[in-house]
Amino acid sequence: MQELVTIVLAAGAGTRMKSMVAKVAHKICGQPILSYVIDAAAQTGSNTLVLVLGHQADEVRNLAPSDAICVIQEQQLGTGHAVMQARSILSQKSGTALILCGDTPLITGDTLKAAYEYHQKQNNQVTILTAAVDNPHGYGRIIRNANGQVEAIVEHKDADENQRAIKEINSGMYFFNIESLLWALSQLDNSNNQGEYYLTDTIEKIISRGEKAGAFIVEDSTEIMGVNDRSQLNDAEQVILKRIIKEHMLNGVTFRLPETTMIHKGVRIGKDTIIHPGTQLTGQTVIGEHCEIGPHSSIEDGVVGDYVQFAHSVMVQSRIDDHTKVGPFAYIRPGSSIGQNVKIGDFVEIKNSTIGDNTKVPHLSYVGDADIGKGVNIGCGAVVVNYDGRKKHRTVVGDHAFVGCNVNLVSPVEVKGNAYIAAGSTITEEVPEFALGIARSRQVVIADWVKKKGLDKK
Repeated sequence: MQELVTIVLAAGAGTRMKSMVAKVAHKICGQPILSYVIDAAAQTGSNTLVLVLGHQADEVRNLAPSDAICVIQEQQLGTGHAVMQARSILSQKSGTALILCGDTPLITGDTLKAAYEYHQKQNNQVTILTAAVDNPHGYGRIIRNANGQVEAIVEHKDADENQRAIKEINSGMYFFNIESLLWALSQLDNSNNQGEYYLTDTIEKIISRGEKAGAFIVEDSTEIMGVNDRSQLNDAEQVILKRIIKEHMLNGVTFRLPETTMIHKGVRIGKDTIIHPGTQLTGQTVIGEHCEIGPHSSIEDGVVGDYVQFAHSVMVQSRIDDHTKVGPFAYIRPGSSIGQNVKIGDFVEIKNSTIGDNTKVPHLSYVGDADIGKGVNIGCGAVVVNYDGRKKHRTVVGDHAFVGCNVNLVSPVEVKGNAYIAAGSTITEEVPEFALGIARSRQVVIADWVKKKGLDKK
């Protein structure tokens, strides 16, 4: 059976990253570099994935799909040597091998599809993905014959000044006929200055055998850009971020100053939503339709309904239902669920709590480990005292209750529906339905006390 087998070279140490993290594990818009390469291969129609691992192999292996085949390159002796590690797998296949570099996250599935179709249509034994660039320094050069076919590839380490005029470069990505690749690998040697086995040498072997080599020019040369250091990591992230934002725009989302926004790849946003400047939507966040998010807001792994306003605030691993307003300067911590038509105001913190529909927590309050009912009013400065120094405890406030300003609800405690709590109270016992809870000292006024103490300023 004819197959498309993808081999991803991910064994390099990535020393220029100056990091304890494997190079291909560094993230771009929330996803590891390697995942973009794997996704592009899958979009091309590849049904077998082989990863060539070396440096920090266990870390990189954890980034791969469960059905990926991993092989180890114990010594990094060049790209040809890396592909040799997959010979036992290739020998069981027939069809085409797609070879990609694990540090090229900008290559797209559309480009690889087009290149694969070209490879098949031209009946090539090998097709090299190339691009024309103004400055080819650091890349291998493609040399064509008079008929436009690939004649040779000059490795950048062996290139001289005369070849600087050649602008078409080798991307390091190839489609090979598997039988031809296996034969060419068996012919490789390392008789060069670096003592390495170059994959590019297989091209000359295939040509010398009388087989056909072609080149597919990638129109957007940024797609072949590799990531070798933090500066290039940033460059790649800017490209991918623009792609992500453009896709959302085409789906009906408005961005104000999109260059100030961070959107992870896994984020979904509904149409007619507006994303204001300085907003970060990360993880697997889902935003509904007709929302206004930001400015200067952060939502991580959150779910937001429709018609929600969320300004100058932070939410982590929580959800908000329709027509709710949050902020400014609110903090919704993990495990929280906010109902419909709720007001979460300024300097309010919600943690691991449920807030019922039509409830208001307008300002300067902390609600932690609590279940707040529908139509409840939480006054300014109210605090759920959920921690006794050893354990967290829950508080329950029933529907339509009224909690006054500067109230402490000492968990575990329950305020029944329609109950009222007087301002300044510290509640430690259940307050029955329709009752008024007061827990504060009576006010005492002592006339002329200031004068008697000699404290007056007159």
